[in-house]
Amino acid sequence: MQRRLAAIIVADVVGYSRLVEKDEGRTLSTLSRLQATVLQPLITRHDGRVVKLMGDGLIAEFASIVEAVSCAITIQNAVAAQNNPSDTSSNIVFRIGINLGDVVVEGEDLLGDGVNVAARLEQLCPPGDILISGSAYDHLAGKIDATIEYAGEQQLKNLSRPIRIYHLPLSGSAFFSPKVSTLTGPAIAVLPFENMSGDPEQVYFSDGITEDIITELARFTELMVIARTSSFALRGRAEDLREIGRLLGAGYAVEGSVRRAGNRVRITVQLVETIGGTHLWADRYDRSIEDIFATQEEIAQNIVAMVAQRVIDNNELTSRRRRPEDVRAYDLFLQGNRLSDDFRPGAQERAEALFERAARTDPSFARAHTGLAYIYLNRASDNGIGVPRERDENRIRALRSAETAFSLDPSDPRVQCTLGYICLTWRDFKRAEHHLNLAKSMNSNDATILILWAWMQGALGRAERGLAGAEIAYRMNPLYPSWYNYYKSRLLFLSARYSEAALLLEQRTFDTPDREPRDMAWRAASYAHLDRFEDAERCAEVFLNAVSARWCGDKAAGPADYVNWLVDVSYLSEDRDVLRLRVGLRRAGLPA
Repeated sequence: MQRRLAAIIVADVVGYSRLVEKDEGRTLSTLSRLQATVLQPLITRHDGRVVKLMGDGLIAEFASIVEAVSCAITIQNAVAAQNNPSDTSSNIVFRIGINLGDVVVEGEDLLGDGVNVAARLEQLCPPGDILISGSAYDHLAGKIDATIEYAGEQQLKNLSRPIRIYHLPLSGSAFFSPKVSTLTGPAIAVLPFENMSGDPEQVYFSDGITEDIITELARFTELMVIARTSSFALRGRAEDLREIGRLLGAGYAVEGSVRRAGNRVRITVQLVETIGGTHLWADRYDRSIEDIFATQEEIAQNIVAMVAQRVIDNNELTSRRRRPEDVRAYDLFLQGNRLSDDFRPGAQERAEALFERAARTDPSFARAHTGLAYIYLNRASDNGIGVPRERDENRIRALRSAETAFSLDPSDPRVQCTLGYICLTWRDFKRAEHHLNLAKSMNSNDATILILWAWMQGALGRAERGLAGAEIAYRMNPLYPSWYNYYKSRLLFLSARYSEAALLLEQRTFDTPDREPRDMAWRAASYAHLDRFEDAERCAEVFLNAVSARWCGDKAAGPADYVNWLVDVSYLSEDRDVLRLRVGLRRAGLPA
């Protein structure tokens, strides 16, 4: 019997059966193309060998663990680059497990624990990411320029000894294990409630109900609540709740439906324990539309009673969002909120009009004004390059809207968060810290609050603390939106982790470098600190050209003014951080 030490990759397609059922021809054609043009060529390029090619995956062998991990990273990035972001339910996504161990050679095949461990890791791996065994990690010894996180020990099936596991995140999902989580409570995902009204235009209402249940649940510190962007990303997916629980790292899932007819609404909801698929609780609520807020609170409290074994008394909560006096304002806000992250032509204007109508309908409704604040801030960021903030009407209106929301309802953590973040963009660091700290203390389970709080820490010179907060936000929101990496890349840069910062900035600017001048400047500075001067100068040139084309400030301005603008809108309060950025920009050839 021949044995040898080998680095083994096992890769498998996530949800293969679902993809084949949905569109067999397309799935098989796409997978065949990926195997022929991506997987096999990359394995060969990294001196590997395909041991076994299966319909939905493969096993590959490498003599070097460094080449095996490098190949896996390249494969995941290459596959992700070919996927369609607008049709996530049909994309091919791989899980990859990697082990370094003893294998038994049987002809062209490999057997034994060396292969089995890699296969078990693949089964545990989050979609789009890589899990690495402890034996493989020990031989990397810093030879891979990537973030690799310890994910604890796991008892793998048919193995007597526990295996140390390391997670290499690429897709934005985060490895969740109760053994290593810094969060104390059970994780729960609220899936988008199904619109049963027969009118597609009413989806915004069922989505709004779902979002508000997520918000109410997040107030209970006993729970880790998966963020909206992660749970909503699984809309329409055919996996059962056990698979969804594994994808999101959630031990419990809530699903339901909303049927709205005239002035009545019926909400059905059920709570499922995802590991065994056990239904723990279900109920139905028939209410007048005016009672919708009390209904949401009742649902949230029932879920908490089942998951945490007790209902939190209202008096124990640190905050309650103030409800709009006129339910029509709430309806308008939900419609606007659904458009607020849509930057296609006309979408921001429609969202603005809906928020304004909500504010007119109920002048006491604070959330309408937070919606307007972000609309104005987005407009200032896109159309006000080079305009001093004190003369930028959109920035002025953003601050006024945030302050109006705060005057109406300071008990809402999202209102506190909005005002804090807008103050940060005005370089009012003291107010920013005050309000973002309050927002975090009022609702520490809100991933949006946490990622903005984390960046505030970086802006105030506490990048390491900010990174720790950001990692919690990522765990809460494993399918987080891409703008999270805008902040994380800067926190990494300020922590002198330039390679990791550059990688995130490359991902952010890969398709649209001209549209992301701020990112291109930080990317240039990251490369320069790594002595990658040719890459740095190329990014610096893209930054100058993009800013010059969109400059709205002094017409006599030149490159030095562009750099000064960039440093100013990076919102750094500490001289050492400003110097770190300017040194990088200067080494990239910019007049910094």
